[in-house]
Amino acid sequence: MTFFRRCVLPLRCLPLRRRHLPLLGVVALLLMAVGCSGSSHSMRYFHTAVSEPGPGLPQFIAVGYVDDQPIDRYDSITKKDIPQVSWMEEFGNDNPKYWETETQKRQGWESISRVDLVTLRKRFKQQNSTGVHTLQLMYGCEVGPDGQLREGRFQYAYDGEDFLALDRGTVTWTARVPQALVTKSRWETETQDAEFQKSYLEGTCVEWLQRYLGYGSKTLLRTEAPVTRVARKKGYDGQETLFCQLYGFYPKDIEVTWMKDGEDRRAETMTGGVVPNSDGTYNTWLSIEVDPKEKGRYQCRVGHDSLPEPLDLAWEEPASNLLLIVEVVVGVVLAAILLVVGVTVYMRKRRAERGYKATPGSDQGSDNSTRVEVPDA
Repeated sequence: MTFFRRCVLPLRCLPLRRRHLPLLGVVALLLMAVGCSGSSHSMRYFHTAVSEPGPGLPQFIAVGYVDDQPIDRYDSITKKDIPQVSWMEEFGNDNPKYWETETQKRQGWESISRVDLVTLRKRFKQQNSTGVHTLQLMYGCEVGPDGQLREGRFQYAYDGEDFLALDRGTVTWTARVPQALVTKSRWETETQDAEFQKSYLEGTCVEWLQRYLGYGSKTLLRTEAPVTRVARKKGYDGQETLFCQLYGFYPKDIEVTWMKDGEDRRAETMTGGVVPNSDGTYNTWLSIEVDPKEKGRYQCRVGHDSLPEPLDLAWEEPASNLLLIVEVVVGVVLAAILLVVGVTVYMRKRRAERGYKATPGSDQGSDNSTRVEVPDA
């Protein structure tokens, strides 16, 4: 049995030949839009098949992404390719047969993956083993700020380990484990599969990425500036670590480095990488170990599409504890004085009111008293 039988029927081919939807003349304009954004963009598809499905774990799942935003999803339970964002629904409305065709392709992939999992278990001598075995496929492309292809990948994994990958440079398949050599040999001698996938990654994938960016431009081409913070942590050896923290920025591409007296100190820094947030934005951090006496010479330089020019962030000493204590004491004293004044005014007012109501006769007597007139001189 041949592992990874390719394109036995047209609908069972990879969802790469999108000739059912003509490319519009807006591709050039979209390329210009992406070029002006200053950031890279990507389109990737992830397929996952499992040998033993369970609750919440379909036997086959396929999800498409533009940048880090899921755009469509198919699984073996729903049996349909379904849009995941509103602008993909709009895309489907403009292309009525799109979702039907994509669903048929995913169903073909589901059938192939079941056969391939059986074949792989034989290759790895796991016919009688228990537990879940997985087959994964990832393929897609990334374009740079100029809209040109920066990276294209087509690779398989089995049980979480690399299995087979396309080398675009040599137009051959790279076997990551001995069990993949049979597949590599067959694909390179019996088919033109490597050529086909290379052509897809360098042409069709880039073109369709531009179309999707056009429909999703309000979210995918937006910019959100990072919220910045510089923090400090004391070490045990007399040194200190400065942290440059950035939150809530979009797009993902960002340039961050620590500078000392204007000199790039990238080689001395550590970073946690760029991590997505639940709201679609990103965060990252960068740290560097410094001599406490020299921390004023360091600045964190940040470059991002949302910024008209790079930011230079420095550590700022917070107010001293003594100053904070003085401020608190002064605040308490002022509050106490205001309270005393308020109570005094209130009590005087109350006493005045009581005196007015308690002596009404006095007021009348004053009005009826005999006035002494001063005689004319």
